[in-house]
Amino acid sequence: MTSIFRRALLTAALLAVPALLAVPAVARAATVLHIMWYSDGNEGQVMRDLLDRFEKANPDIKVVLDQVPYKTVTENLPALVASGQAPDMARVTDLGGQASHYLDLTPYLKDPAAWRANFASVLPWMRPPGDTAGIYGLMTQLTVTLPFVNATLFEQAGIPLPGPKATWQDWATAAQAVAKKVGAPIPIAIDRSGHRIAGLAISMGAKIFDGDKPALMDDGMKTALTMIYDWHRDGIMSKQIWGSVGGATYRGANQEFANGQVVLYMSGTWQIPQFAKTIGDAFDWHAVPDPCGPAACTGLPGGAALVAFKTTKHPHALGRVMDYLSSPAVYAEYHARTLFLPASAALMKQGVKYTSNLKQVKESLDAALSELPLLSPIAYKLQGYAQNRVLFNAMIVRINQAISGEMSLDDAFKRITSDVAEGLKAEAAK
Repeated sequence: MTSIFRRALLTAALLAVPALLAVPAVARAATVLHIMWYSDGNEGQVMRDLLDRFEKANPDIKVVLDQVPYKTVTENLPALVASGQAPDMARVTDLGGQASHYLDLTPYLKDPAAWRANFASVLPWMRPPGDTAGIYGLMTQLTVTLPFVNATLFEQAGIPLPGPKATWQDWATAAQAVAKKVGAPIPIAIDRSGHRIAGLAISMGAKIFDGDKPALMDDGMKTALTMIYDWHRDGIMSKQIWGSVGGATYRGANQEFANGQVVLYMSGTWQIPQFAKTIGDAFDWHAVPDPCGPAACTGLPGGAALVAFKTTKHPHALGRVMDYLSSPAVYAEYHARTLFLPASAALMKQGVKYTSNLKQVKESLDAALSELPLLSPIAYKLQGYAQNRVLFNAMIVRINQAISGEMSLDDAFKRITSDVAEGLKAEAAK
């Protein structure tokens, strides 16, 4: 009996071993990837949903979506990257600024040629200088800077909206008249961002470059910055927006616009899903074409990309995630649900079936799509310039100091030039 009982126990134990080992083996084999992610609207929620489906189909990979404020990406991520502590992936808007740290995904993708064909217009934005073929990330939204108008305030004031080819001065005059008539505190708000004022500057004649070298302070740039300076002095722009933070710190006015305090808000298409949620149809808002200057009627292209970093220990797993997210059905669903413009040539041609029924969303997306063909070549060149952050920061820091009375406008122009030279020298030394 004892011998039989022992043999039975041994047999049961041996039969149980595969079952016991199976679950721990999968757990031990699971690769964990971390994505640092910020959201303007609902894209974090949508991305998490898509990644849950990926994990279900690929149980050997777990993707942790670390959702953080945008400020964390712009201010903390560069330090993490420099110290070798970057996450596996991150969603970034400074596409070229950290390009030397990005991982070339080409060896880890199923069909790199399809990526190059489908994303040809935006892949160069993420490449380090000298690289003409690498694939360093996936655009999670294509953006264009353009203004949003509170059309309800115009209607209440009995003042017609300026037409499609209206100048910046036309809009300033109209917005100020509306604000005065209805008691709105802010006629025009512009994000405190060099990226946001660059389109205005190009429209006013700024060339930005002399050949391939930055040359910011020409007559066009001076005209644009002087206009912003005068608008703050005359009350067309509010010092409470730009003056509430210092240095190169970003400050948006999306909350003020959503609260009905702003007549015209210069920002970009990333605000559409947020306004669909925070404003809805509480008042009539929508994007309008970029105002004109003597040289152009242009905003600045841009967007956010999911990039991978060289320090990752799991490049093959990253490639599988990227292939999944770039697949036609998944990429289309992501953009339809987030109300973003796609960077995919195929999806642009096919069209996106957006999920929102708000007329404000449709009008805004139509305005944005109509702007894409009108963007200045200078705008594309600036967006693709790897050190554009140096230019953007110099512009915003010094003009703000002039607005606050810390220096004269002429001194601000001189300091912008020296700041750019010093910044580029520092970047070259890294």
